[in-house]
Amino acid sequence: MLPTFVIGLREGVEASLIVGIVAAFLKQQGRGDALRKMWAGVGIGIAICLGVGITLQIINENLPQKEQEGLETIVAGVAVVMVTYMIVFMSKHARSLRGELEERAQAALASGSTHALVMMAFLAVMREGLETAVFLLAQFQSSRSKVSSVGGAVFGLVVAVIIGIGLYRGGRKINLAKFFKVTGAVLVLVAAGLVSFGMHTAHEAGWLNSWQGQALDLSGFIKPGSIRSALVTGVLGIQPKPTWAETIAWLMYLVPVMTFVVWPRRRPSLGSGTKPIATSAEHAVPQSSPA
Repeated sequence: MLPTFVIGLREGVEASLIVGIVAAFLKQQGRGDALRKMWAGVGIGIAICLGVGITLQIINENLPQKEQEGLETIVAGVAVVMVTYMIVFMSKHARSLRGELEERAQAALASGSTHALVMMAFLAVMREGLETAVFLLAQFQSSRSKVSSVGGAVFGLVVAVIIGIGLYRGGRKINLAKFFKVTGAVLVLVAAGLVSFGMHTAHEAGWLNSWQGQALDLSGFIKPGSIRSALVTGVLGIQPKPTWAETIAWLMYLVPVMTFVVWPRRRPSLGSGTKPIATSAEHAVPQSSPA
């Protein structure tokens, strides 16, 4: 449940941040017509992402066993690439993200066009939604409890929506730099587990036949059905009897990416031109003069 909760929360907050700022801008300008279009675009984006996720799951379930393992390997690989890019990008830009969004929204309003703001919200939902669909699908495939995984994802998305509403109303404080750093570290663990899972399904699909000897025997520590097993296998992706291919791949991904995420970064200097992120939601919506 924890991995899917973090996935839903992390991706949901990124989309909610953009949608919340755009909605607040349009409300401030009295553009109810554009606001309705924006919500329609958000709804369409969500529907498309759900459709993609459901379609992939249906295709996967109707494939023969070997081809199913192959598709699961591909989905896991795509999910790892997408989440790694997201983690790296947010690690670099979290402090300036809100300021950049505000500048883009201000520019759109200054030009007298609200179409750019509506498209910004739609694309934000589409991008984060597709990432969520692929990543969650890969996590569902590697999870032992589908119900728990779905529940975690839904809960995470609900919390993200609450944060988005807080941003829209201007009454919630959140340190996005710390938020994305903590959730990024958790997602690195989840992604490392998917890398290991991908090695397993690649072998089942007949694509990887090297390094299949047993590397460790953790069955005494990771007992199937136990809480410890749910945490270690479900969150970290560590199997009771991992092969050398699974173990090496897990370590090769985890060590460098986790080091990148948790390594302290210097704050940008005031003269660097980078606008630091606001720590209070009251600064999330810049005050512009009425039209």
